[in-house]
Amino acid sequence: MHMSGGGFTRLPGGSVVVALSLPRPAHGPRSGPYECGCRVRVLVHAVNRQRALTRLRNLGLRAVYLRGNTEPPTPDEVTAVLHHPDGLVWRETPDDDTESWHPIRALWRPRPVHPTRAPHTAPDRGPLATGDEDRPASAA
Repeated sequence: MHMSGGGFTRLPGGSVVVALSLPRPAHGPRSGPYECGCRVRVLVHAVNRQRALTRLRNLGLRAVYLRGNTEPPTPDEVTAVLHHPDGLVWRETPDDDTESWHPIRALWRPRPVHPTRAPHTAPDRGPLATGDEDRPASAA
């Protein structure tokens, strides 16, 4: 069971926005689930709380539970999820308002690797030979 901080807000139309702070899922070929210690804030818009949790479970977060309402979504979070076509977004730094909300499918993509040195590339040999090198520019 993945213990999570979270909560929900019931909207005037009857639907809910559920917010959960969860361990970041595995994101590399050799990493085990929830290995990095990172947490993400996930927002789900659904007709009710159970449907919101079902949406997350269907995406592979099988043992997600909402216990209480200790960390309900902020008004800005509600706006973010309501304006997303999928109604399901996340970000890794919940308290950083400069980080954008990401579509949920981006959560399972590998993180970009920032190498400490540039990858090996072939030396630059100049422009490719086209056979026009010996002709004057006016003849081209």
